[in-house]
Amino acid sequence: MEPSTKPHAKTRPERYGRVAQLIHWATAVLVLTAFVYGPGGPEVRVYASSRDFDRHLHETLGAAVLALAVFRVLWRLVDRRPEPAPVARWMGRAAKAVQGSLYALLFAVPVTAIAGAWLEGHPLSWLGGIEIAPPFGPSHGAGATLAWLHGWLGDAILWTAGLHALAALYHQFVLRDRVLASMLPGLNSRR
Repeated sequence: MEPSTKPHAKTRPERYGRVAQLIHWATAVLVLTAFVYGPGGPEVRVYASSRDFDRHLHETLGAAVLALAVFRVLWRLVDRRPEPAPVARWMGRAAKAVQGSLYALLFAVPVTAIAGAWLEGHPLSWLGGIEIAPPFGPSHGAGATLAWLHGWLGDAILWTAGLHALAALYHQFVLRDRVLASMLPGLNSRR
């Protein structure tokens, strides 16, 4: 067969693959759960012994989000994705902006938490008693600023993900282009 006549040589799948779907939904669950269990508030409250479980769970989930974000980027390099839905130019640009923002936030939220904790002089504390001591000396003011930024970015990722979810629902129920179905496990994306 000639290269141009090979089946599926240049066609894109109708749906995201199972791995991409798993990464997408696992990320959503981890981010939401980390947000719910985030101790929040001033440093004294965050590092109070009565908040240890919540903080350890939050930090464990945050580390999982960061690891999954790295894997997600690497997976995108080799994965075949569906063709974007035909939409107005502004919608396509908005979709790319939201997607880019979500990717940036998936890295920025945990990185600011890690750097902020270490600069405030606190180890990362995960479930199971695992601790990672700060690899550098404290700079409490910089750490507090990063901790504040982490809280703000944590709110931003939820608002951005909410906008992403609303857009997916708009695609599904108003445009009826099955964009949402292409990311839902077990649903056929055909009309």
